[in-house]
Amino acid sequence: MLKAKNAASGSPTRRRVLIAGAGAGIGLTTVTACARDAEPPEDARGPGFHGLRQAGVTTPRQATVLLLSYDLDPGLRGAAGARALKAVFGAWTDALARTTGSDASRAARLTATVGIGPGLPARLGLRAPAALRDLPPFPGDRLDPAGSGGDVLVQLCADSTDSTEATGETLTRLAGEALHARWRQDGFLPPASDGGAPRDLLGFRDGPAGLTPEECERWVWSGNATCLVVRRVHLRIEDFARLAEHRQEEIVGRRRSTGGPLDGGSGTAAAGTAAAGTAAAGSAGAGLPSGTARDAHGAPVRSHARAVDPALDGGARMLRRAYSYADSPTDQGLLFLAFMRDPALFARVQRRMAAQDELSGFMEARGSAVAHVLPGARPGRPLGADLLG
Repeated sequence: MLKAKNAASGSPTRRRVLIAGAGAGIGLTTVTACARDAEPPEDARGPGFHGLRQAGVTTPRQATVLLLSYDLDPGLRGAAGARALKAVFGAWTDALARTTGSDASRAARLTATVGIGPGLPARLGLRAPAALRDLPPFPGDRLDPAGSGGDVLVQLCADSTDSTEATGETLTRLAGEALHARWRQDGFLPPASDGGAPRDLLGFRDGPAGLTPEECERWVWSGNATCLVVRRVHLRIEDFARLAEHRQEEIVGRRRSTGGPLDGGSGTAAAGTAAAGTAAAGSAGAGLPSGTARDAHGAPVRSHARAVDPALDGGARMLRRAYSYADSPTDQGLLFLAFMRDPALFARVQRRMAAQDELSGFMEARGSAVAHVLPGARPGRPLGADLLG
């Protein structure tokens, strides 16, 4: 489950011990970044923490992540709750502006991203953003309620766990009695020993394909806000590792060595289209046993790459910033983070995975959350100003 207390907040060295020999990338964790946002124009992001949009969305992934979930004090509702939350967000804005502007935080590439959960607007008597809603239940989920959800969600990313931990402690202290810690979860990128793209705990490279800035505007941002879906997915790593490599590749729909399509194309090639998949079932899949028909890039139609193909959603994309987690030798997996305009896209993909994705047999969601990522803070307008006034 997503931890109420971070039982595995040990050093990267401890994490490497936990995952030794496990390997590491799944198609679901394809990391995408809007190419030109690594150095955003000052009139769009502003210096330091301030900007029209929050950092940590299109920012290239840092080495570590710390997620913090909070609940509004049960005694705070309506206008009183809105005033209390406004005070917290004001204090957070001031603290984060100072922290992210320090030399140490800049060197660690620290970013902080703040959002609100689906239940919060109604408690405050406010109108909820149109796309903000809880995810429906999915087959195979085994969610821990105490390790899911929350009224306020914070994503802290940096190349140093010292930066995320210290910042998290500051935010929790400043939350005072208004917000109570619900759960926390850390994640990391396994080091890439060969200098290539990181691998996840199943041994496959994260896909290198990226969203263009234009695609981010179309599929990720809604004005200056977006939605974040968090899923903590336990992986049956040992069971998957017992499979022959060619069988692993059939399940994932990608080459283990390169992350590229099974037909030998480059790692940046699309996994296939709905039309190509239909054609492949009658051509490339001809003569194969039932369930092994393949799409135009050689991926079996029951593979993970096929199930998450954006072509099956009319080209709609989500911006993934996934990490691995290792809470104990028996609980390791994927910390799936994805930004999109509407979480309904994730729900469609997840239902398709449950119905046809063979990789789902090696995955179990144990924690889940959805948040509306607030527009950025500006001088005189702290986080939440558009929501709380």
